[in-house]
Amino acid sequence: MRTKHATGLATAATLAVAAFGLAAPAAQATPTAAAAPDIPVANVKAHLAQLQQIANANGGNRAHGRAGYKASLDYVKGKLDAAGFTTSVQQFTSSGATGYNLIADWPGGDTSQTVMSGAHLDSVTGGPGINDNGSGTAGVLETALAVSRAQLKPDKHLRFGWFGAEELGMVGSKYYVNSLSTADRGKISAYLNFDMIGSPNPGYFVYDDDPALEKVFKDYFATLSIPTEIETEGDGRSDHAPFKNAGIRVGGLFSGADYSKTSTQAQKWGGTAGRAFDACYHSSCDTSTNIDDTALDHNSDAIAYALWQLSAGTTTPPTGDTYENTTDVTIPDSPGAAVTSSVSVTGRTGNAPAALKVGVDIVHTYSGDLVVDLIGPSGKAYRLHNSSSDSTPNINTTYTVNASTETANGTWKLKVQDKGPQDTGYINSWKLTF
Repeated sequence: MRTKHATGLATAATLAVAAFGLAAPAAQATPTAAAAPDIPVANVKAHLAQLQQIANANGGNRAHGRAGYKASLDYVKGKLDAAGFTTSVQQFTSSGATGYNLIADWPGGDTSQTVMSGAHLDSVTGGPGINDNGSGTAGVLETALAVSRAQLKPDKHLRFGWFGAEELGMVGSKYYVNSLSTADRGKISAYLNFDMIGSPNPGYFVYDDDPALEKVFKDYFATLSIPTEIETEGDGRSDHAPFKNAGIRVGGLFSGADYSKTSTQAQKWGGTAGRAFDACYHSSCDTSTNIDDTALDHNSDAIAYALWQLSAGTTTPPTGDTYENTTDVTIPDSPGAAVTSSVSVTGRTGNAPAALKVGVDIVHTYSGDLVVDLIGPSGKAYRLHNSSSDSTPNINTTYTVNASTETANGTWKLKVQDKGPQDTGYINSWKLTF
């Protein structure tokens, strides 16, 4: 990640389809993605060991314009070429030196719907950059190699990118995006960015730039019972920014840089409160020992999960307008009060339909504890889920409500209360489809 300016799951597959401006009709089953493979963390760490050796042999860094950067690119390219990718190297000039981007395409898939993942390959001049950003480089590389091992035949096209001179202001990724025609930019359905995913005092942060892409990652971590937070430290500071500025949907993961972990975060994720997520950020000590293996493992698996989900399935015309709230709301344990999450509906005429679709995604360790209601603009409650003896975790389903007596416009609320002790959770997201 560059220096900060002074101003400075099948459900996931369904949401991913919706993320591209398209949704599956209610009467038609949505194609389900094949299960993503586990990404061996030992393989990811082996790439990091190679990047460390490259830095050691080239003045201690892998920075733009230095021999260590080009050697890093050659290493990644060699792995991809051997695995059957079509690779290309893009040259640019910055600060009087030649820089390079590496682009790799996996054969097949609909190129008008390209899912791209990337990471910056360069380090700062002051160190080898093994967490920043060898970790993202290695995680994306090993996921690409997993695509090859599986001989994946995705419905959508898969592209991978490793960008140069990010530490100088996202120079390489800006050059790449600017080199695309308007038509080619429109073919990129999503760009996923991975910049620092193995921080030694890690957090689990998810980009919130696009709600549906955010949900794909949050759904994955929910399966591990790992809470996530919205990523704010790196906003506009990494290679997703040029894509976002060009109107391309972006998402990604981050494990933290020089911000300090709070006591609340330490309770959630472990580690040391009051210490930076990465105390070696942009320093000579950002070596192969500056990595948390567990965070690197989870985040690498999450990359694969997202790519397998997002590259699967076909798209179909939309059937209605959707209004969604993706802000997490903590549900207090019993005997806590009920909590609500609101959706504002505007610009419609008449009443709500007799078959209003209410999509609910609640992460909770004991779903039987929960009572869930939809509250219409009139204040009327529509019961969606009763408390019971059901011991299964989570609620992730779509309910149909006859809300034809309600005006469509107004504030709708999802109301949730925990009626049983000793279990916790949160509203992950919910939506109304008219």
